[in-house]
Amino acid sequence: MREIPREEVIARMRVENPWWGESASVGSVFSTWRPRAYLNLFFPLLMKLEVRRAILLMGPRRVGKTVLIHHAVQRLIKEGTDPKTICYVSVDHPIYNGFGLDDLLGHYREASGIDTHSQRSFVFFDEIQYLKNWETHLKSLVDNYPNLRFTASGSAAAALRLKSNESGAGRFTDFLLPPLTFHEYLDLLGKNDLFEPDLFTTRLRGTRLRVVRDIDELNNHFVHYLNYGGYPEAIFSEAIQADPQRFIKSDIIDKVLLRDLPSLYGVQDIQELNHLFTTLAYNTAGEVSLEKLAKSSGVAKNTIKRYIEYLEAAFLVKTVHRIDRNGKRFQRATFFKVYLTNPSIRSALFAPVKEDDNEVMGHLAETGIFSQWFHHPGERHYARWHDGEVDIVGLSNRQKVLWAVEVKWSDRIADSDRELQNVISFCKANHLEYALMTTRTFQSTRAVDGIQVEFVPASLYCYTLGYNIIRGRAQESAKKPEGHPTST
Repeated sequence: MREIPREEVIARMRVENPWWGESASVGSVFSTWRPRAYLNLFFPLLMKLEVRRAILLMGPRRVGKTVLIHHAVQRLIKEGTDPKTICYVSVDHPIYNGFGLDDLLGHYREASGIDTHSQRSFVFFDEIQYLKNWETHLKSLVDNYPNLRFTASGSAAAALRLKSNESGAGRFTDFLLPPLTFHEYLDLLGKNDLFEPDLFTTRLRGTRLRVVRDIDELNNHFVHYLNYGGYPEAIFSEAIQADPQRFIKSDIIDKVLLRDLPSLYGVQDIQELNHLFTTLAYNTAGEVSLEKLAKSSGVAKNTIKRYIEYLEAAFLVKTVHRIDRNGKRFQRATFFKVYLTNPSIRSALFAPVKEDDNEVMGHLAETGIFSQWFHHPGERHYARWHDGEVDIVGLSNRQKVLWAVEVKWSDRIADSDRELQNVISFCKANHLEYALMTTRTFQSTRAVDGIQVEFVPASLYCYTLGYNIIRGRAQESAKKPEGHPTST
């Protein structure tokens, strides 16, 4: 049997790097797609050339990591980088099977004529998890090639995070690309005309909210985002939206549950893991306990705890811990909430939610809002006591309550103080003068028992969170990291 000639490998590499040609273009497909807002976070990190570390670009499957790399290449070229000093390799391509990273680097030298020892170059290894012991190879390249800026990406997020923590200390910088924020979703669809240009309302605590032209239309997009909006490919494809189970469940969720996690952690009973994830997805934004999960499933509590840790490592779910009415943590965390990191996973597993399905929409709106918070460093909590609950609470580093948000998908709270008693009670117990309550369409501010309550439509609040979190990170202007991102 003949070996694949070296010339064929080099020819393939030239195909993957079309910018080496006369046009210096990344290709018609990538160049026509609108970049995610995360490019403004990733690119400055890429340009920190004085830092001798490889960037590990990771995130759930199909959130746009390969597209982000090509948009970064496009910006490098636009800003004057020699196109031949930029190399992209899709490690999972069969033609590269059996090659190490050093071998691929050698092919790049031969194909481009670039001296990788002396010339500053940018090297991108996509889907690196397909290479055995990739972390050892990559660490060696970082040490041996000081003029090269390496970026490695992968969809087996749990595996990459584990290897990064184990072997990449001091040599890797992790960069997480999460599912789309609601702001990014509207931006990619070109729906910024839903808001009045450069017009904001400034309300309590300096909160800046865009002025919405039509709240009903914004809500329609919000519901669509909750059902389909986490994955860039899905928002443009009617075929995917017509059959989300085939795309999201089969191509994304099943690959994680049936392949990534079992191979990484040695899960023996995949059916148990699958059943647990389905249960958690159905109850997203609801409080659960290891005791109840163990009783209902017949699986040991320690096993369930490990499964949840695996699902978190794969960026499928996020656990949120409970505090009491006075903002104090419990010594034994027997109860907690679990949120899907991407609300559209629920519609893929069950059925798309409708705007008037108030009970499910309440949980899914809360999940959508919490999914914006996952883009922001630090922890959020929820408060619960014997006769009350507040959905989202921000704490300082000293465990002082800073702010409180109650998520509703209803306008009836506008005229009913009874609906506000939990959040009012919590604010008084923690000396807060302000609280935020989301609604369906109602927007106003009023005082209730001495507490100023701001009512904001859930869709507008979700958009504002995503917009301000990404903008704040991109500008590195987090002057008050413990504050609330809707404040300026």
